[in-house]
Order: sequence, then structure tokens, then C-alpha cells
Amino acid sequence: MDRLVKLEPSNQVVIRIEPGQRCYGVLTLRNVMYTMPVAFRVLPLNQARFTIRPQTGILAPLSTLRIEITYLPQQPTVPLIPDCVPRSDDCFYVDSVVCVGATSSALDAVPASWFNAKKKQVFTDSGLRIFYTGSAVLARLIEDGEMEKVREVLEQSDPDWHAADSTDAHGRTLLQLAIARGRADLVQLLIEFSADVEAASQGRSPLEAAAAYGQTIIAELLLARGASTGGDTPLHVAAAAGDEVMARLLIAGGCAGLKDARNRAGAIEIGAAVDGRDGSGWTALMMAGFKGWMEVIRLLLAKGAQIDARDEEGYTALHCAVEAGTQSMWQILIGYLDLFLGPVSGPNNFPLLADKCLHKQNIENIHMIVLGI
Repeated sequence: MDRLVKLEPSNQVVIRIEPGQRCYGVLTLRNVMYTMPVAFRVLPLNQARFTIRPQTGILAPLSTLRIEITYLPQQPTVPLIPDCVPRSDDCFYVDSVVCVGATSSALDAVPASWFNAKKKQVFTDSGLRIFYTGSAVLARLIEDGEMEKVREVLEQSDPDWHAADSTDAHGRTLLQLAIARGRADLVQLLIEFSADVEAASQGRSPLEAAAAYGQTIIAELLLARGASTGGDTPLHVAAAAGDEVMARLLIAGGCAGLKDARNRAGAIEIGAAVDGRDGSGWTALMMAGFKGWMEVIRLLLAKGAQIDARDEEGYTALHCAVEAGTQSMWQILIGYLDLFLGPVSGPNNFPLLADKCLHKQNIENIHMIVLGI
């Protein structure tokens, strides 16, 4: 006989760590003796970090008892999570001894002297281990790029919790953390565990974040999962960054836009509308014009972007290009323009805008280009 009690379901106790919550895990002790009651004691080596209830007790023959192990972060001087995650390096001792005639009601009341090996044969199991899960644990592992450890934590987490959708202390989702580090493998792993590809973090969707960081492989993974390209669209982000490769990917993936976007140039591919508006009413073409990204402008125009679309203030992509101050952009836009900007007077009159925004030596050229004089 090598033991009196058995740890169930295994010798590993999973503890989920969350800020402001009691962090605990559950272990079941089973008396494997058929005829004898057994006294037990569960003792952590680091008693300042853990509490155990009940810590001692008596098990009737073949009976079981539920044990709670609570993790105690020593705030504020010690971080919420220990240095060693997800597998704790803390040691526990589970002592057990046969106690003939004892009753099972003596929880937390078994004398320490019962576990003195000089008086009785004491069995000690030191195999109990702690495994940490939780939002803070996952966030740290994502930041450290620990692919296999992240997988372990996701596998050990309660499915009802949806661990892949957890956030760090700043409200950033795990997907956002992985995207910021350019880790397509971690993004794929989180998607495998059903991470929400629409969950916004700091006002930005995962696809918008991928566009902002220029992560085309990650964008492909998100699009394959069905990530929406609507709202303050990723295409606007790609246009603002001048990322032609990302813009092509988003357009090919069916980048969202206004449902009545026109195909006047006959160039919009099936499922790809490029005239979506952001919160200010700007299209991707306006954004690219303002930022001065000529290759993105050419791409959007080739895909049938509506060149004469106006924002809430009446500005078009050409107005935005003037503010950027690069004549080659105006010429590209004017080459595609088939409607006069108008009106001929007012704050959005193009020659008046040019007078306001540009140096005097360029004004005559602008007038000649726009007005044909």
C-alpha cells in the first residue's frame, strides 16, 4: 500500500485569477481504504500565498471530500499573478494517516501530532500542483509570445467562460494584443478557440487593428473567419496608412461600403464596394487623398470609387488632395473626374479652397487644371 487518499480528478488544481475576484480551485480527496477512516492534512509550503479549506479532516472509508485552495495575491507590493505561469512552482504536501475509531466530523480539528511519523505511519503525497488560468495570465502569455502555454491555458479554461475573448487590465482583447505583436500564429490559435473577431478594443475592431499595423496575413485570417469590414472601415485605415497591399486584400475580401455605391467605371469586382463612410463621412478615397498616398488612390479609382462623393461639409476627395498639397494627386483625381465639383461659390468652391490652402505660386496651375483655363 503506497497511499491512503487519492487526488481527483487529478493532482492538478486549476485556479482562475481575475482582478477583484476570489481566486480558487477545487480538489477532491478520496479515501481509498475499504474499512478504515483516514485523517488528512493539506499543507502549502508557502502558507502566505494560499489558504486551504478544510485543511485537515477525517474521511470515512471510500468517502470523498471537496477541498478549496484559494490563491492570495499579496497586493499591492506583489503583482496579481505570480512569476511562474501557467504551471505554479509552489509545493504542497498531502499527509494522511489511518485513524481507527475516528469520526468524519472533525474538519479542521485534527491535531498536528497525528501526523508525527514517530507515532504513526504517515503517508505524504507531494504531487499536488497548481495550474493558473484567467485573463491576466493569458494577457501576459500573449505579450510574452508563449504559444504553447497560451494553448494550455485555453484548453484548461472553463468553456463557459470563453477565455479566448478575455481582456487585459486596459481592456485590450487577446486578439488585439496578438495583432499588435504581429503574431499570426497566436491569432490563428485564438480563432481556433472561437475568439470573437468582431470584438472592439479601444474603439477599433481586430481587422482595423490588422490594417493599421499592416498585418496582411492576420487580416486574411480574420477575413476567412468572417470578420466584418463595415463601420469605420479597415479600408479607411489602410488608405490612411498608404498600404496598397492591405487595401487590395480588403477590397478582394468584399470590403464594406455604401450599398448604393456606383459602378460608373465598370471596375468594381463582385462583392467589393469601396465607398464606405467613416464616422466623419469620409470615404477611403478622401482619406487617401488627404494623406497623399497616390498608389492607393489609383487602386481605389481603378476599383470604381466614387470620386465626387462628398462628406458632411461638402468636401470631395479632390478637396482633400488639395489640402495635402501634392499636384500629382490632383491630376490623378481630375483624370477620373466626370462631374464638375461645384458649387461655383461658397466655402467649398475649389478655386477658393486652393487660394486658402496653397502657396500663391501653385494657384494658377490649380485653376488651369480644374477649370480648364
